[in-house]
Amino acid sequence: MSDLHVRGGITTVQPPLSQAVGYVVVLVVGVIVAVVMMLLTKILKQTTGEDNKKTEMFMTANRTVRTGLTASAVISSWLWSTALLGSSFVGYSYGVAGPFWFAAGCSPMIVFFALLGISCKRKIPEAHTSLEVVRIRYGRLAHVVFMILCLINNIFACANMLLGAAAVISAMSGMHIIAATFLLPVGVTVYTFVGGIKATFLTDYFHTAVIVIVACYFSIKAFTSPQVGSVGNLFELVKSAAERHPVVGNQDGTYLTMTSKGAILFGILHCCGNFGLVIMDTSYFIKAFSASPAAVVPGYTIGGVAYFAIPWALGTIMSSVALGLENQPDFPTFPRRMTSSEVSNGLVLPYAAMTIAGKGGAAAVLLITFMAVTSTLSAQVIAVSSILSFDVYREYFKKNATDRDMIQSSHLGVIFFAAFSAAFSTMLHYVGVDLGWTLYMLGVVTCPGIFPMVFTILWRRQSTAAAILSPVLGLATGIAVWLGTASHFYGTVSVATTGEVLPCVYGTVASCFSPIPYSVLITLFKPQNYDWADFKKEKLALEKLEDDLTTAHGHIPVSSRGNETLLEEGGAQSAAIDAQELKRWGRIAAFWAAATFLGHWVLWPLPMYGSKYVFEKKFFIAWVVVGIIWLWGTMLVAIFYPLIDGGIQQMGEVYRGLRKRKEVAKETRAANDKGDDSTSPSTPSAGSIDDATREEHNDESNQ
Repeated sequence: MSDLHVRGGITTVQPPLSQAVGYVVVLVVGVIVAVVMMLLTKILKQTTGEDNKKTEMFMTANRTVRTGLTASAVISSWLWSTALLGSSFVGYSYGVAGPFWFAAGCSPMIVFFALLGISCKRKIPEAHTSLEVVRIRYGRLAHVVFMILCLINNIFACANMLLGAAAVISAMSGMHIIAATFLLPVGVTVYTFVGGIKATFLTDYFHTAVIVIVACYFSIKAFTSPQVGSVGNLFELVKSAAERHPVVGNQDGTYLTMTSKGAILFGILHCCGNFGLVIMDTSYFIKAFSASPAAVVPGYTIGGVAYFAIPWALGTIMSSVALGLENQPDFPTFPRRMTSSEVSNGLVLPYAAMTIAGKGGAAAVLLITFMAVTSTLSAQVIAVSSILSFDVYREYFKKNATDRDMIQSSHLGVIFFAAFSAAFSTMLHYVGVDLGWTLYMLGVVTCPGIFPMVFTILWRRQSTAAAILSPVLGLATGIAVWLGTASHFYGTVSVATTGEVLPCVYGTVASCFSPIPYSVLITLFKPQNYDWADFKKEKLALEKLEDDLTTAHGHIPVSSRGNETLLEEGGAQSAAIDAQELKRWGRIAAFWAAATFLGHWVLWPLPMYGSKYVFEKKFFIAWVVVGIIWLWGTMLVAIFYPLIDGGIQQMGEVYRGLRKRKEVAKETRAANDKGDDSTSPSTPSAGSIDDATREEHNDESNQ
């Protein structure tokens, strides 16, 4: 990568863990998690009526997921292996500015999505994927164009995750990198196959809990280790590292400044690329559709703000540890520096962890890398599965597909994409592509559909021709600029030159913003005046949703089929209240989207960049301490908020359901012992047990 110092030495680092440990984590732990999720899915079906053989439950969790679990799932959705490995990678390359811009390139996009999510809830409440919105408004040709763009987005996102995770697992355990690539999706495939989106939410929660706990452990272990000792000592170590190896493009060559040309260029391409990853990733829309209306905006806002601390705090601390201790015997590569290949493969975090925590640190990194990649892979797999089932199979092959047909096609989609993503990542590995290359160039292919998709949901004037042509022209423009600048600056087009910062920045910006003038100019010829009410004329839900679909707060009844199946009593009044409530959430979402962007991109970093400020010791200590506090706050949001907001209540419902089943089974056995007929009307059947439990659940929800 550019701006990385040339480093000598090709000596490989001996893996601190055995291959057996790698296989246990990747395969055994994955299968255990899958089995636990399968059991939970079965228990939820028996006790609360959550039947994953119904498409609405499998794909959207009956649209009842609450704020706490939504926020946890949002945090998990961005807890890519890239976030953990990449934030330390750019911190090692650019100093304290790197992790900040990594985090700032994520949070504002997540919060902005709350605006799109609540707009979809208001305009097309029955949708399952964003592509259904495109098809209804613009027709099949636009539908195919956006389908291809979304699939490209998901394919490269999965490759980015798998390349980084497989490289780290191989480096930590000696496990063959291709074996890791193919085995990582196994557990994901199993529990997503069985549990659908609800299993994704539950495993998101579990994986996020493990990752943030380990991140918090590292945030303390770094300063209790004898090599560092305190935040003040870490400042001195990083200051000395800059004296040994000044950073090109940074103020005074120091790592301790926000005035970093390389970091802000990375921030621009990362911001644009992540904007594309959010808008063009159907898993975000699926989670928004799965959340109750009152949970979308607070869930995405809280999750987006809380997420910021993970790449910022963890990346700052661990990259500083690597920089400060690289010249000491405890560092794995001593006496040489890390090579460019090691840095680009994401090994800064594991090497820093090994330095301060030995084999335990290596095992912890191995575990969180596995948790991160499987959690985000689950979201990607269910997203592609939804595209293949709803947007391909149902639309083009079997229009009148039954619930069973849709579940079968979803299952096949899960298996197909898990296998394909592993094969595609293997191909990239063998042509010399690594985590750094995909991290930099991702935006070139993910960004062209951003604004055409946003306009589809928010701008009634965008024409069909503009929706079809602008993303195609934007993709062509971005690729042309990317390859052209690589040739201009470096004289050739190769894997190495196309992974440099400048070509990726130019290509990503062109890919992201060129569709705006394309769309506006094409629209001027024949603008559309779309009636948002037309969205609700399309019947998308496969079965009538339960009457207990209520908001997480206040239990406001929600329509399951547009405005046609409102509750009989007070239906019109409920619909009016619901519409007003959704508009209010829309205004709140717009406010927080603007505030988050201004805070993370303007008010906080730019004055520090313009003033050319170099951190003093007290300021660095405050910077790190605030990051640690924020990180621990994120742990509270990710772990305890879902429990408070409905988790404990549902556990109580499950307990009561299991107890009732046990009591009925006991009565049945007693009746059998007395020679009674077990099928007599006085003895409830298994089906009546489920019905009674479900009725009890509905009664409690409607109180």
